[in-house]
Amino acid sequence: MRFRIYKRKVVILTVVVVVCGLAFWSSGRQKKSDSGSFPKEMEPARRSSSSISSSSINNNNQVQATPAVSRASVLPPVIHANETHPEKEKEKDKEKVARPEVDNDTLVYRGIVFQLNFDQTIRNEEKFKAARHKDDLVVVVQVHNRPDYLKLLVDSLRKAKGVESILLIFSHDFWSPEINQVVASVDFCQVLQIFFPFSIQLYPQEFPGNDPRDCPRDIPKKDALKLGCINAEYPDSFGHYREAKFSQTKHHWWWKLHFVWDRVRVLKDHKGLVLLIEEDHFLSPDFLHLLKLMSALKREQCSDCDILSLGSYSHIGYSSKANKVEVKAWKSTEHNMGMVLSRETYQKLIRCTNAFCTYDDYNWDWSLQHLTVTCLPSYWKVMVSEAPRVFHAGDCGMHHKKSACMPVSQKTKIENILQSSGNQLFPKNLLITKRLPANGAGGVAPHVKNGGWGDIRDHELCKSYLRLQ
Repeated sequence: MRFRIYKRKVVILTVVVVVCGLAFWSSGRQKKSDSGSFPKEMEPARRSSSSISSSSINNNNQVQATPAVSRASVLPPVIHANETHPEKEKEKDKEKVARPEVDNDTLVYRGIVFQLNFDQTIRNEEKFKAARHKDDLVVVVQVHNRPDYLKLLVDSLRKAKGVESILLIFSHDFWSPEINQVVASVDFCQVLQIFFPFSIQLYPQEFPGNDPRDCPRDIPKKDALKLGCINAEYPDSFGHYREAKFSQTKHHWWWKLHFVWDRVRVLKDHKGLVLLIEEDHFLSPDFLHLLKLMSALKREQCSDCDILSLGSYSHIGYSSKANKVEVKAWKSTEHNMGMVLSRETYQKLIRCTNAFCTYDDYNWDWSLQHLTVTCLPSYWKVMVSEAPRVFHAGDCGMHHKKSACMPVSQKTKIENILQSSGNQLFPKNLLITKRLPANGAGGVAPHVKNGGWGDIRDHELCKSYLRLQ
């Protein structure tokens, strides 16, 4: 009897030990599995991250970046925790839910942009090392997302005499394989790509992009305050709230100016000139030749000229004009295309950062106009070519209402002007035909603010570029 009872106890004890052993073994196996792989719901995002970084790089052979840095290089948002106030913690938790999440692709793009701006890899550097000398011209192109016009610009540069000596910098606010392929086609000079790191594309659902918690453009301020939208206190001079698509261009222009002069390492001691153009501009074959003549003329006869300009918007004939320049007071509506700056002019300009960044006008050129009569030591004098060497090919865009862009027809129109004036190009010398009197006529104040720049967040971001990267 006792033996039976003992035998039952042994069997029960054995079963318990086996069951416990199986449970322990299963738990250990699960932990090992969890530590070595991503949860299934994370796999699509993981694959998306790797595919976008690799395809972006592979589609653009001029890009030399390391996608692996994409997560490490993006600074996380600062969250101010408050452990002693549970109610505030609940409010913050609600805000976290309301805040749009940043998708993985966007983080990858931010990382690539950060890495490219840091690496500053110059393409064709060895190929044109002998052709480019210290302080030769730097040409900076502000690029958005119009590859057809960018192709026209690249084609015009390809035909320019002496172009092998320039450093061509493309400053982008939109990552596009098609645009990168246009840039990759440049085989006639040294090339550097930089990227505006606070573009709408990189911040699609938060400032400086379009935050869904922002106020609608046309809502009255009193209604905005009731609604509780995050920029309710800061409409512009006309009572409108910011639109990211308009704010971005001014941001990009100011960041680009500072980054080129003070952050591009190869230009650290650059004492030459920088030409500023845009993706929808078109240059004449003799623009470099003319700039050299203008630069020499400035040294000899117009040492107080602040800006050189390759031309205005009037497509006048070249007959008897091709070798003539004028000295005028700078006007944003006439001389914002093909602007050429020296480091001295840039340094004077950058001292006016606060005035530029807080002036309520979303146009960078009208903001500059404001500086010429308020902040700069004196109004700007510009030496401008009477016969233009730069043309505005863009017949659509931010300030144009045409629904269809016709770059080919614009190219034909410009090429006809240049062909009919072929014997007028490459003048031997230049002549100043009009000059401001010694005391000048004074600067030209903007006729009115255009608004679109009342948000304090735009002001602070704009001013921060001096401290960034």
